[in-house]
Amino acid sequence: MTPFISALPVDTPQPFLGVTLSATKKMWRDRLDARGAARALAIAQRYQLPEMLARVIAGRGIDIDAVEDFLDPTIRKLMPDPSTVTQMEVAAKRIADAAARGEKVAIFGDYDVDGATSAALLAWHLRHCGLDPLIHIPDRIFEGYGPNVEAVRALAAKGATLLITVDCGTTSIEPLAEAKKLGMDVVVIDHHQTGDELPVVDALVNPNRPDDLSGLGHLAAVGLVFVTLVAVNRELRGRNFWTNEMPEPDLLGVLHHVALGTVADVAPLLGLNRAFVAKGLIALRRRDHVGHTALMDVARLSGPPEAWHLGFMLGPRINAGGRIGRADLGVKLLLEGDVSEAARIAAELDRLNTERRVIEQAAEAQAEAEAMASLGLEDKGAVVVTASEGWHPGVVGLVASRLKEKFARPAFAIALEPGGIGTGSGRSIPGVDLGKAVRQAVHDGLLLKGGGHAMAAGVTLRKERLAEFRAYIDNALAADVAQARHVNELYIDGAVSARGVTTELVNTLNRAGPFGSGNPEPVIALPSHELVYADEVGQAHLRVRFRSGDGAIVNGIAFRALGQKLGDALLAHRGQMLHVAGSLTVDRWQGAERVQLRVADVAVPDLGPAVIR
Repeated sequence: MTPFISALPVDTPQPFLGVTLSATKKMWRDRLDARGAARALAIAQRYQLPEMLARVIAGRGIDIDAVEDFLDPTIRKLMPDPSTVTQMEVAAKRIADAAARGEKVAIFGDYDVDGATSAALLAWHLRHCGLDPLIHIPDRIFEGYGPNVEAVRALAAKGATLLITVDCGTTSIEPLAEAKKLGMDVVVIDHHQTGDELPVVDALVNPNRPDDLSGLGHLAAVGLVFVTLVAVNRELRGRNFWTNEMPEPDLLGVLHHVALGTVADVAPLLGLNRAFVAKGLIALRRRDHVGHTALMDVARLSGPPEAWHLGFMLGPRINAGGRIGRADLGVKLLLEGDVSEAARIAAELDRLNTERRVIEQAAEAQAEAEAMASLGLEDKGAVVVTASEGWHPGVVGLVASRLKEKFARPAFAIALEPGGIGTGSGRSIPGVDLGKAVRQAVHDGLLLKGGGHAMAAGVTLRKERLAEFRAYIDNALAADVAQARHVNELYIDGAVSARGVTTELVNTLNRAGPFGSGNPEPVIALPSHELVYADEVGQAHLRVRFRSGDGAIVNGIAFRALGQKLGDALLAHRGQMLHVAGSLTVDRWQGAERVQLRVADVAVPDLGPAVIR
């Protein structure tokens, strides 16, 4: 039979630098197709921008007329009318009533960074209004996620007439019914996906509820609290509540909280979120907030904070209190006004974070061994599900995240308690909705509790159902995982040589920031550079050095690469020529600045297909 041959031309993009299979088993692609390259050229010409910056902007899908707003995202332009959120006006009126009447308000938050910053932001505002709110952050181990009946009763006993939940509450049917039964009004400010049933409350402010058309489902909870407080300010302004003695609070002055919670919760840095983080970073650089400054100091953050500092240096320390220490330490720090007390709390969070790392590493090693055994040599299985007795429930989310990174598929880590109950966390890969699958498992009676969103979920199950859950979740997600993992490509924004890697280039690229989820850091390729140095540094990192043909040197680091495919390739190819891909950052040490390449991948050039096996 004669094969069918199409007469139509097929525009198949060539691999970037010819790399079809890299050290991490990826094909390298130019982020811009022909149409994108033309748009980049038009952007460069109209706005007189450097070519590399124009390529980055075009690669983020920015229309040519939206470039100025992208380079300077402002809250004023991007803030929607809060009333577009379902039940926002009801919530704002009820919170304004509490302020006007001087009521006792209880804030119930989550124990993660988004929950801590949400609770701190709301408490700051209520204090400004003259109230003294109660704040309850549940203990991760003894109370679990979200409102519980015992805590609700305790808050009612302390005289609370209004309960506001932040970053939780959407699925807390029974505890919030108890709050209503005890005479409390309830306002929920949350962004998690909803179940089949919604709680009976006075207002459920959640842009991810089915009947919400605001388009703000990408906001972290702290961003949603900010929008809510804009509505509350407006409501109180209409009541002539603000006076010379009690002026309207400046919400833009506390964007530190919003930026930290948004980045730490891995909310996509698009639209309003991007403006929150961009302006929040400016606020952090002023060092005018006692709690945030103490946190930056204890994290030994040198130089102006960037978005990745919030996710990898500040966020984990706030989280450490909720993971293995006192759950309310993060909120206490963010509300502390005394410099010495803030330093003391920050030091305690830093100590807990160090302890957390030790606990996490032990569990991670055990979980990796279990995962490798279950996947086998054939690397079979759509989802990694690991479980063990003795794991600290506070680190299972971090372990799941490491497993997801290592095995490139959704992963769960579950801590089994002596009573036969397991509590765990799952982390997903783009294109696979984990929260939906977990909620279905709850509906089907396989899990005692569960919920979350597309990229992360929490589960509670009985130990004897573990094998059944493993088979269930693998079957439920197999098709989506196969589709998501089929596209294993690294997108490159442009290429430079070591001589062109300067602080000026980094500053130019950073104009397209802040970078994070939804607005990825530019990935720059260095074609055919000699790997002149590679050695271990810190905990499983590799410090490397590359030299271009004209003798220029660029320093780099490959984080957590030791024992991984990337690390193995780097150590095996010392002294050889490699194509290198990674992101550029400025490393500041003892007052000196130098550019550093965070290595993401390498490949051998000019060997037919550029392959490292």
